[in-house]
Formats: sequence, structure tokens, C-alpha cells
Amino acid sequence: MDSAILENPMRRIRVSKVVVNSSIGEGGVKLERAVKILEMLTGQKPSVRKAKKTIRGFGIRKGEPIAAVVTLRGMRAVEFLRKALAAVGNRLSRDNFDEYGNFAFGIKEHLEFPGTRYDPELGIIGMDIIVHLARPGLRVSTRRIKRSRIGKSHRLTREEGIEFVRNEFGAQID
Repeated sequence: MDSAILENPMRRIRVSKVVVNSSIGEGGVKLERAVKILEMLTGQKPSVRKAKKTIRGFGIRKGEPIAAVVTLRGMRAVEFLRKALAAVGNRLSRDNFDEYGNFAFGIKEHLEFPGTRYDPELGIIGMDIIVHLARPGLRVSTRRIKRSRIGKSHRLTREEGIEFVRNEFGAQID
């Protein structure tokens, strides 16, 4: 990359947010356990999400709580992302990245996180981790007052997102 690009603070890429989602599929005790596990891993209280519609085949009714979600920002997001990448062996696929440089991956068992021990009372849950990367100034396109467009050169690309994850987190992209 050009040194002028690296010096410009508006061109620096950062982790905007990390969303951790655990879809349990049913409410009650299982969901409460998942909420405790997510709170333990992230250090933040999860939000419980309800079903939008009834799906008879899965035994889900509209309005029934079925998932727990946590949104992390700032340093907490970066620290959690380091742990999550370590849980998948610091390896991601090129297919995990979208056209705007954001990426997502799944973890089958929360026990894969370093330093996590099995608790028979809580059980085991899996989760999806979605990471949004952005440059400063992206808010211009999403705010309510005086919304404006972002130029093509300021938007993130898949290659820039991959390069950022390689450099910042030391991940291998296959």
C-alpha cells in the first residue's frame, strides 16, 4: 500500500462491531443457559430475540424467545474477536468475506474458546460470529439527519478486509 494512504486517518480500517448470535430454537431452560454462556464469554448481557413467524416443522411459535444476541464494540469487540479466531485456529476461508470486507464464521462448541471449561449445568452451545469492518466516516451513510453517500474509493473491498485480518489478527486466509 501507498504510505500516503497509511498516514491518512480516514483511510484506516477498524472493527466497527462484532455480533455474536446463538440460535437455540426454543425458549426456557436451554435459552437461559445459552444467555449465561454468552454473558460469560463476552462480559456483556445478551439480548433475547423472539421468533418472527410460526414454523410448525421446527415447533416454533410466533413471539416465542428462540435466540440470544450480543453486539460488542470498541476494545471489547477486538479482544473477543482475538479469542474467537483462536477458537477456529486462526484460519478463515476466503468465502467467509463479503464484497464489503465484512466476514462471518461459526463455532460449533463454545468449549473451543481458549480457557473455557465444560460446566455440566450449562451444557454446550454453538454460535455465529459476524464482524463488521469500516473506515471512519461510514456513519454519514447511515445517520438520520443529513445522510449522504460514501464514495467508491472510501468503501471497503473484500481484498482490503482480508489484508486487514491477516495483518491485525495474524489469521490465515485460505
